[in-house]
Formats: sequence, structure tokens, C-alpha cells
Amino acid sequence: MQQDLRELYQEVIFDHNRHPRNFHAMEDASHAADGYNPLCGDQLTVYLKVHNGIVEEASFVGHGCAISTASASLMTEAVKGKPLAEVESLFQDMHAMLTQAHPEGRDFGKLEVLSGVREFPARVKCATLAWHTLHNALAGMRDTAHTE
Repeated sequence: MQQDLRELYQEVIFDHNRHPRNFHAMEDASHAADGYNPLCGDQLTVYLKVHNGIVEEASFVGHGCAISTASASLMTEAVKGKPLAEVESLFQDMHAMLTQAHPEGRDFGKLEVLSGVREFPARVKCATLAWHTLHNALAGMRDTAHTE
């Protein structure tokens, strides 16, 4: 059973890498930030359109490994339509899930596929890059988010 679940998770990550969702620059974004991981060269820009405290649209552009691209793709899907407070809470919980342990009581939905990355410390920065960049975009920082 565990092996079947791991294979399903890998397939979802591969699918989001091959066919990333919301992969485009957003001309009318209200928030944007650049992210860069100097350890592996992953680089992306996250764009958000926020109106009345709700993330109405989210997109990204850039290049990186399969985990980095899949994480950004899944993230943009997950935050659309969410209030800013919920997006911030999701950022905190995703960071905890990827670096420490699964937060109790949190249902991550499709984002759960990234939980296995925690077993590979060298890949955690790949999975968190998009999330740190999202966090910086919401904080109004256009400066590059480094994951060192």
C-alpha cells in the first residue's frame, strides 16, 4: 500500500512538472516576487492578483527541477480564491510539513504529494522555493527570495 501511494505521488509530481498549471507571466499582477535557489539554479517569479483580501489569480514562470516546478504549479492552484490569512496559514503549514513534521489536523489535499520530499533533505529547498517566493510577494517584496 505504501509503495502504491508513493508511486501515485510521484506521478502527480511528474504530471505537474510536464504540464505545469498557471505557467505564464501575469501582466496585471498586484503582487510579484522572484525566487532563486543558488544551490541548484532553480529560478522563478510568482505573480498574484489580490483583490479585497482574496488571491483571485496566481501564476509563475521560471525554470527548475521537477519538484520545484511541480511545487509551484500545485501552489498556484491551491491559493486561488483563498483569503490572504488562509494563504499565510497554508504557507506556514506547508513549510512545517516540508521541513519538520505534518501539522496535526491539516488536510493538504493535492499538496500532500509533496510531503515525501522531507525524506530527501537536499530536495526540501526545491519544494519550498515557490512557497517562500509567494510569501515574499504577499509581503510586498520584489526582491529575490533565496533558499540557502
